Parts: sequence; C-alpha cells; structure tokens
Amino acid sequence: MITVVFSDVQARCLYPRRPSVAAIFVDRQGHAPPPKVQAKPSATSSLPILEQTFCIPIEPGIQKDLAMSSSTSQSHTWWKEAVVYQIYPASFKSTGAGDTPGWGDVKGITSKLDYLKHLGVDVVWTSPMYRSPQVDMGYDISDYEDIDPKYGTLADVDVLIAGLKQRGMKLMMDLVVNHTSDQHAWFLDSRASKDSKHRDWYIWKPPRYDNEGNRQPPNNWAMILGEANSAWTWDETTEEYYLSLFTPEQPDLNWENAEVRAAVHNVLRFWLDRGASGFRMDVINLISKVQSFPDAEVRDPKAKFQSGDKYFANGPRLHEFLHEINKKVLSHYDTITVGEMPYVTDEDEILRVVGQERNELNMIFIFELVDISNVPGSPRLTLYPWKTSKLRNIVSKWQNVMRDRGGWNSVFLENHDNPRSVSHLTDDSDGNRELGAKLLSLMATTLSGTLYIYQGEELAMRNIPLSWDSQEYKDIETQNYWKKMNHFYPGDEKMLRYAKEVMQKKARDHARTPVQWTDEVNAGFCSEGIKPWMRVNDDYKTINAKAQASFSDPDQLSVLQYWRRGLENRKKHKNVFVYGSFELLADEDDSIFAYKRASQEEAFITLLNFSGNTVEWQIPEKAKIQRWVAGNYTSKDPGQNSSGSIKLRPWEGIMGVAKP
Repeated sequence: MITVVFSDVQARCLYPRRPSVAAIFVDRQGHAPPPKVQAKPSATSSLPILEQTFCIPIEPGIQKDLAMSSSTSQSHTWWKEAVVYQIYPASFKSTGAGDTPGWGDVKGITSKLDYLKHLGVDVVWTSPMYRSPQVDMGYDISDYEDIDPKYGTLADVDVLIAGLKQRGMKLMMDLVVNHTSDQHAWFLDSRASKDSKHRDWYIWKPPRYDNEGNRQPPNNWAMILGEANSAWTWDETTEEYYLSLFTPEQPDLNWENAEVRAAVHNVLRFWLDRGASGFRMDVINLISKVQSFPDAEVRDPKAKFQSGDKYFANGPRLHEFLHEINKKVLSHYDTITVGEMPYVTDEDEILRVVGQERNELNMIFIFELVDISNVPGSPRLTLYPWKTSKLRNIVSKWQNVMRDRGGWNSVFLENHDNPRSVSHLTDDSDGNRELGAKLLSLMATTLSGTLYIYQGEELAMRNIPLSWDSQEYKDIETQNYWKKMNHFYPGDEKMLRYAKEVMQKKARDHARTPVQWTDEVNAGFCSEGIKPWMRVNDDYKTINAKAQASFSDPDQLSVLQYWRRGLENRKKHKNVFVYGSFELLADEDDSIFAYKRASQEEAFITLLNFSGNTVEWQIPEKAKIQRWVAGNYTSKDPGQNSSGSIKLRPWEGIMGVAKP
C-alpha cells in the first residue's frame, strides 16, 4: 500500500516558472425541461435521499474598488449550482463518424448524453473541437467557425446541442484566443508580407544582434511547452520574429489591435447564436502583455531563456479586455464563463476578475490544489512531497475568500492537463483505489462553488502504469520533457528511470487515455479491429462504466454510483453545499481534513482521512454532530461516535448531520 508523504508547498499554477535542471529532482528521496432519466430503483428508494445507499441523507466599472460585498448578498443562479462535466473529445467515445479511425467524435458525445444526465450533469464542456492541425491537440486552432473532420461536422454539433437541450443540459465550449494555429488564415496573411492586412494581428519584432553579430530573439523569454527554447519564432519570409509562447505553431494574437478583439467577439457570438451557453477561456490572462517586451529576470543561470510570465501574464490591459468581452458580448446572453489563469494565486488579482460586481468572468480555475506536488517555482513535471495540512489550507482559504469577498469558486480535482486525482491525491492501488476515489468525491460534492468533473473521474480511472514505454506518451509537453532529460543525462539509467517516474505520476497523458466504457476490446471506446489514437489503460477489464453502473451489493456502491448519489444530495441540499458557510474544524492534524458546511436551516460535518493509516481524532465540541449519515467504507451507517474520540480507517471519509 502506498502511503502519501506530505509537506507544505508554495502554490503554483499550470505553467509555473522554469527551474534549474537540478530543481526538478529535489524530491528524489522524499516522494514515495424533458423527462428525467430515472435511476433503477433500489431496495431503499422509499427512504429520504439522505438515508439511501449513498449513506448521506476603460469602463467606469474597471476602476471599481475591490471591497467586495458580503456573502449574504451572493445571488443564486443556475451556473453556480451546475455540475459541469469536461469532455476531452479525442478520448471520450468514437463512433467512426469522423475521418480518423480510433479518434473520439461529436456523435460519440451525443451517444452518451443519457449516461451524463443520469450521472447528474447539467453542463457539458468540450475541449477544442475546432478545425486544427492538432499540434497541441486542438489548442492550435486554424478555423474557429468549423469543426475538425476528426470530430465530425458542424451539423453533428447542432445535433449535440439539440440533444443537450432536450435533456435540460447546456454546452460550454473551450475558447482559445491567446493564440491561433500558424495555419489560420489570419496568420497566413500576417506572415505573407509586412504590409499585409493582418500583419498587426500578431506580435512581430525585429531581431537583436549580439556582440559577434549573431541574430538573437527580441528578448530572452522561454517557450512555455518547451522551456529550453525561445518564445519567439524566426520567419524567413519577412525576416522578423513572431511571439509564440507555447509552440512555434501557435503564434500569439495581438490583443492591442481592436480589430483582433472584434474578431474574437464575433467568434463568441457565432457559437452563442448557434446554441452554446458559455466558454472556458484558455490561458485568458495572457492576452495582455507589457508592450515594451523587456527581458525576463534570470532565475536559472544555466538556461539561455527565462520565464517571462512577469511581463505576459495579467498584463496592464487584461481587465479592460475582459470587461469589453462582457459588455459587448456576454452580457447579451445567459452564459457560464470560467477562465484558465496560470501564474496567479494572489486573491486580490483573482477577485478583480471574478468579483460579482466586476462584470468580467463568473469564475476561474485556481490551480493551487492540482499543483500541490510541484516543486516550488517549477514546472508541472516535477515531484514534491506534501502534507494534508497544505491541501486543507488551500481548500479552506478559497472556500472562505470567495464567500467573504463576493467571488465564486470552481471546484475541480482533475482536467485534461493533470494526472488522475485518485493517483495524485490518494492511493490508486487495487486495494485502496475505490476508497480514495470516494473520499475525493465526498470532498468535491460538499464544497462551495461550481463543481467540475473530468471524464472518467467518476469511474476512478487512474494513471497509466510505470511499465509503459515512453513512446506511449503522446503529449507534446511530455515528449519535450523526455527529450530534454535524454539530452541532459544521455545513457544515465538512474536519471532516466527517475524521469519515467515523473512522467508516470504527473504527465498530462494520464487524463487523455480513452474512457473505459466496457470490458470489451478497446474498452468500448472504439470498435474491435480499430486502433485507438492512444492506448487504453490496461485495467479496463475491471475499471469501466458498464461494470460500475450494474454493480449490486447491499453494503457497497460502486464509485460511479457514489458520485451519482453525491451529486443528487448536493443538489437537494444546495443551500448548504453550494451556498452555505464553511468552517474548518481542525488545523493541527497531519492527516485529517474536517469541516462544517451550514445554512440557516441545516448543517453537515465532513471528516476526511488523507492517509494510509488509521487515525484517531478528537471531535471538537463545536461540531455538534447529531448522527453520521455517509461513509466511503460502507453504504450503511458508518458506526462512528458522534462525540469524543473517533478512529478513521485508511482513506476513510464520513459525513454527519449537525446543528446549524
């Protein structure tokens, strides 16, 4: 059994600063309105939900002061109460409707809408499906108003939207507008000539020259997905550099140009008018850059290029640009918006974006929790030991900050850019995987904010095994990391083995293996005889949706069933779990996360043991627990004391009814 070893970590975001190569190995010694889809009635279906088998019963506004309104003024609205399910289309379900066998498609999503409705999903968020060369899995868009043939057609999307509406669900799309593909018509024209119509739609700069007369990039910024390289790409035709923060195939748009912003606004209108209900905005805080484009400070003396996030993240006009999007587009529709904002953890800066009176975005993804195992100040492909106290502090901080200062949380444990949560935050061994997954489900469904579930999370899908060859990893970030490690440590078996361990724990690829629908060949993702674009995890015979949906045991629920019941109860008790107060009950234990959620009418206590050990915990008198109603070890009464001392087994989570 794996016991997670914990220690505090400075929070970092999705694309943190680049460290020295040595920093990567800090932890080598320490890491160890239609009809509702009805569920099949259970033997206890006559009981109230809390007793069932789950066990739980500039514009002027831009300069507005940051003194946020109190929690009592938090408005109730559909997008706060929604359960959002993220789909990575390439890996969700393949029907063969696209032009690439073994690739997920739009019709595959449509075919699983009843499954999602039964789970309790309100909004389906799709990662990019736009036309793209697929250098970065669709985050390099060549046409914002068309669907890539790999996924199908625009008509297929229309059918998907209609199917969602029929079931009372909505579509949220990924919006990637910091950059485009280098194959987008805008960029093809931009690079054709210095006098072209779209030249100023991208960021072009002349070269610098060193003392020997050698051509150099305009500054020393490092590329985000390949930090050993420059963020600037040389163009032979016009003999200038263009900014490409992620890859050379993803040139950054020039948001200083009003024509660019107007074109982006039209993209939003195109999809909203077609029936979409909102957007997840990719790296949206990178759209404003410091226009002098200064050199970044040297953080890694061994590296030629340095992270320039100080100058390209949360730039001087960010709030102006976001406010403009809201005023000119979003305010005319009933939408849900969430921003991806790397490089920011400062609560004031975040509240400038998500404050309910700011008129910018509804919420953002705060990456402190999913980045908990990053080496401080380092890229995501690093390992660092952490303690439950760090997790507890991160969650507690944002639960209270958003409520007290008028912002709004996004609650998530996984996405397409991170490892599987059951592998990352708990113990994914065969004996503990289900316990860990249910523990995380119990936490996620009882926290305030809009809840996001990533495909397969509800099945406790886990990371791919260490035995897989490096060639099985398809992600460009992982490939660049493996090349870098082989460059620095050629033939060093010990270091390369360690690099493989890092990949096995942290690579983005883990979230991108095909969803495991059945125990049939290819896990039911695609037909037999067709090779999936990415290898299916070897454990699909035992971990799949079909087996979990049909699971029947008087004392247990499958992970899928546990999620369904948790979401059902979250909605029934939304005044507590979505809008209620949050109180941390203990902050001294290295294993226990205990908190109270309350409304004026009711309250619940949740205890979570984030360790592989049995832990004794003294229930504080202020908890006022009346009875325990939920647990991840059994579907019956957890059988724990409601006062005094309590023992929590490894990875055990329980919840009780308390006095408000």
